Amino acid sequence: MKLSINVTNYSWSDGEVVGGLADLASAVDETGLDSVWVTDHLLQADPSSSFGAEMLEAYTTLGYLAARTQRVRLGAMVSPVTYRAPSLLVKQVTTLDVISNGRAWFGIGAGYLEEEARALGLSLPPIGQRFEALEETLLLARQMWRGETTPFVGRHYRLDRPISSPPPTARPHPPILIGGTGERKTLRLVAEHADACNVFDIPDGGVTIRRKLEVLADHCRRVGRPFGEIEKTASTRLNRDESSESFTDRLLALAELGVEHAVVITDHAFVDSDLATLATTAAAIRSR
Repeated sequence: MKLSINVTNYSWSDGEVVGGLADLASAVDETGLDSVWVTDHLLQADPSSSFGAEMLEAYTTLGYLAARTQRVRLGAMVSPVTYRAPSLLVKQVTTLDVISNGRAWFGIGAGYLEEEARALGLSLPPIGQRFEALEETLLLARQMWRGETTPFVGRHYRLDRPISSPPPTARPHPPILIGGTGERKTLRLVAEHADACNVFDIPDGGVTIRRKLEVLADHCRRVGRPFGEIEKTASTRLNRDESSESFTDRLLALAELGVEHAVVITDHAFVDSDLATLATTAAAIRSR
């Protein structure tokens, strides 16, 4: 199982946002982590924090992390499709991939946070339109990454010359992760367009994860795609003061459900003890 972190909280105890991020970047390459994700919001959305707490813009932060790391992959978990023009979002991900030497993820979803959209004047149309925009953005991204500059004409977006230069370093393109677990639309789009899904570690004995992966497998059968091509990631929380032994056991239980990549969040800004626990856990999982 791969192990990653998702940075959702920037409120380090000493109040030093930049210093905390620098310390995190210095440590992550040494822990055996696969990826560092950052949440893509302009206002704090972590339910364990407060709405006006510190929050950094995702792709600026990822560019900083690219310069401070050498090995880990980097991505947004996940970018709301309507908050940026689709060509801008694709360009940001491509730029991250180029400057990180092929380490970028393309994390994307339909978006959901109405309070943030109203507060900052961001676009959040009705959900049906958001899913249409999501599918068009996925199609556009693949076209731009193929180097095709012919006009793109969709219901929501029209581009006369969708140029993407330089191309991404990753081949054929940065891996695409679609966030969300809606069974009718989201998981269908995963089967059709994505390289990875993201489910949620709900304390129900694995019932929800098992159900979501079964639905995804059914969508894969319908579109004629091997289920094994899609990386199954799950967001899970590292509890305060949880031992590496306890956390390892929980991750191994996720692996038995079919999860291949655990994305770890906390209810606080990541600190050294969290990373030490993750390093020990990663080593224990590798040894199994």
